[in-house]
Amino acid sequence: MHLHLVLPPKYAVSEVVRDIKADTARRLKAKFGFLERVYWGTESIWSSGFFVSTVGVDEQTIRNYVRWQGEEDLGQAELEL
Repeated sequence: MHLHLVLPPKYAVSEVVRDIKADTARRLKAKFGFLERVYWGTESIWSSGFFVSTVGVDEQTIRNYVRWQGEEDLGQAELEL
């Protein structure tokens, strides 16, 4: 999942990301019971990391990160929707 967010400076980026991940994981698990052990055999749906750019990262840098993250995530459970 990729999100483009604009946050006021009073919010900590890490806390916003944590809250988004926690809320979406809770809702997805409630709706789709088969998501109980998706990410490397844990109860997590999301990986622990995230990418943040606060000033002007070009599109190619973002694409490279997404490609790298996909390679890192190979091997997690394949889901049939």
